[in-house]
Amino acid sequence: MSLIAILISILAILGGFLSLLGSIGLIRFPDVYGRLHAATKSATLGVISIMLATFLYFLFAEQLFMGKILLTILFVFLTAPVVGLTVSRSAYRIGVPLWEQSTIDELGKKMNKSKKKKKEKTAVE
Repeated sequence: MSLIAILISILAILGGFLSLLGSIGLIRFPDVYGRLHAATKSATLGVISIMLATFLYFLFAEQLFMGKILLTILFVFLTAPVVGLTVSRSAYRIGVPLWEQSTIDELGKKMNKSKKKKKEKTAVE
């Protein structure tokens, strides 16, 4: 077994393990925000690891340079965390509660400041 085959195997197993961890996090975390964190972070790294293993397989075993796989990695890396953040902000804005044992609410502080600014702006007009 060559070194490249070992590297491809490690990346594929790592990707599967990270995806499994994301799935367990979806089940185990108590609120929407924790579940979104688990779904976006670990699943993104898992998909990127599997796609990188696929890219290396085609490059070294089949002698094909697959640029589409690299573009897919870039697309997943750029979009998945942004989607997770957008969904969690939307959930916060519609009033989905935090876990009762959460101690930090940084987004709430920022949203209260922006509400005060809007009230002051409308009062001046």
